[in-house]
Amino acid sequence: MLMEECTSDKTLLIVSGGVEAIPGIQRAKEMGLYVVVSDGNPNAPGFEYADDCIIASTYDVNETVRKAKHYHETVGKIDGVICIASDVPLTVASVAKELALPGIPVEVAELAMDKMAMKKKFKTDGLPIPDFVEIYGYDELINTVENWGYPIVIKPVDSRGARGVLKLTKKVDLQWAWNHSKKNSPTGRVMVEKYLEGPQVSTESMMIDGNCYTVGFSDRNYEYLEKYAPYIIENGGDLPSYLSDDLQESVKELVEKAALSMGITSGIVKGDIVIHNNKPFIIELAARLSGGYFCTHEIPMNTGVDLVGNAIKMAIGKKVDPKDLIPKFNKNICQRYIFPKPGVIN
Repeated sequence: MLMEECTSDKTLLIVSGGVEAIPGIQRAKEMGLYVVVSDGNPNAPGFEYADDCIIASTYDVNETVRKAKHYHETVGKIDGVICIASDVPLTVASVAKELALPGIPVEVAELAMDKMAMKKKFKTDGLPIPDFVEIYGYDELINTVENWGYPIVIKPVDSRGARGVLKLTKKVDLQWAWNHSKKNSPTGRVMVEKYLEGPQVSTESMMIDGNCYTVGFSDRNYEYLEKYAPYIIENGGDLPSYLSDDLQESVKELVEKAALSMGITSGIVKGDIVIHNNKPFIIELAARLSGGYFCTHEIPMNTGVDLVGNAIKMAIGKKVDPKDLIPKFNKNICQRYIFPKPGVIN
């Protein structure tokens, strides 16, 4: 049992106190850990489940590092740091570096947070990816559309959660699309890439000593793609995947190559993959546990694997046995999101 392998003399810092982080906070507590949660919202729902809290924006690297270091030196020793359902690997890596904790290198986390730098690294290493280019103005967007044709995808280089990501067609006002995407980039940087037709999958894997163990494998649902165009809105996912075993294996091999390309030999990687002409292409790779209850609910319900528990073990420096990542079963799980009309629930 993972619980037996952890003791209450260890303290875990979880950088995220949102509602989707709560199952991870609870899991860490079950494992006997003292849990400190950091979040910029003083009323973050995760605080209710934590042993202690730090008020610091998850996106503010310097503030989180400073306050985590102060806590570490004056309140209690922090033994590990992780984020759950929050796209802040750079914050986590920076805290880990400052406190000499297990984690991915800061330069790897920086790569994970910059889609342009990530794509360039993948291209250098010969991985299959959609064609892409960074654009610096509206005129360059027009030129790219003329050269590539429709459809293409425009996205901020450094945004999160699909904010500012649009599928461009003849129906879309390109000036508006440029402004919208740029506005959603913290650094004002925008890129476009070719839209590859085909099914998309989400993966979640753990890298151990350079080997990739893919536990989560979900077919992404885009039934409302036209309804909410030009926004690319995912509407849940299905497990197990309907893709052939051979194609699933090809996806897993690509995820491993992408993780190694980024320099991740130990840690969690979340893959966004598209199957185009029966071949997997990597869209992005995140260096964190996923949101949307994929890691906390769907994966254990589908496979029986406690991925979150194993990620917590790795975060506090304990060795993870690859045998604990082998699926115990392959049950059917379906998730769908609800898009209610604006209004008040009484």
